[in-house]
Amino acid sequence: MEIKLFGKNLHNVSAMLEKYGFCDSGNGTPELIVTYGGDGALLGAVRDYPEIPKFPLRDTETAPTCALHQTEKIIAGFAAGKLAGCELPCIIAAAPGGELSGINDLVLHSCDPACALRFRVFIDGELHAKEVFGDGICFATPHGSTGYFRSITRGTFRTGVGVAFNNSSEAVNHLVLPEDSAVTVEILRGPALLIADNDPHRIKVEVGEKVKFFKSGKTALIHGLKEFMCPECRKRRHHLHSLNEDE
Repeated sequence: MEIKLFGKNLHNVSAMLEKYGFCDSGNGTPELIVTYGGDGALLGAVRDYPEIPKFPLRDTETAPTCALHQTEKIIAGFAAGKLAGCELPCIIAAAPGGELSGINDLVLHSCDPACALRFRVFIDGELHAKEVFGDGICFATPHGSTGYFRSITRGTFRTGVGVAFNNSSEAVNHLVLPEDSAVTVEILRGPALLIADNDPHRIKVEVGEKVKFFKSGKTALIHGLKEFMCPECRKRRHHLHSLNEDE
C-alpha cells in the first residue's frame, strides 16, 4: 500500500512500515496517511489531507504505550485487516471572514484576555441566550468532547453536538444538541477569535458579526482509532508527563 508519513521522528517508524508492505508514495497520491506523533499530528493530517484515510500511531519517544499497543503490533494488526475503521464527523464554523472546520472542536474566544466577550446565541434560528458574558463558546463533536469541552463542563457525550460556555458569568447551561442542529453566535462586544482544532489559522470576528456552527456532511475515516485512544496508554502518558514536571 502506498502511504504518506506525517509527523515528527519518522525515522523511528519508516522501516517498520516497509516491513509490512507499506511504501512511500513519493510524488504520487497516497492511499493512506500514516500519522506518527500524538493527537495534534492526526488533527493536522485530517486538515491537510481531508479526503484520504488516516492511520494514527503514537510517537513512543513522547507517548509510551501499553503492551497491547506497541507500534509494531499495531502496524501488524492493520496490515492483517484487524483494525476497525471509524468515521468521525466534521464540523464547520462559517464567519464573514471565512470558514474553519475540525473533527474535535470549534472555539470562539475573546481576543483580549483582560476583557470578557459578550454575545448572544441562536439555536436553529431561535434565540437561546439574549446576552452571555464570558471567555467564549465551544462547539464540539463527540470525539472532541474528551478535550476542551470536557475541561469546561467536566463531562463528555457520545452523540450529537456539544455547546459549552467558557467561564460564563451567567448561570447558562452547557448543551448537547441533535447532530443536525445549527448554532449561531452574534458578537455584541469583542472582537473574538475563531479557532478550529489545532489549526494555526485564526479568523477575527468583529462586533456585530455572526458565526454559524454546524455539522458538515463530510467525515474523516480513521483506522485504529480505538487502539490510538487506549485508556491504559493514556495513563502511561500522564505518568510520564508528571515525572517530567517533577524534575
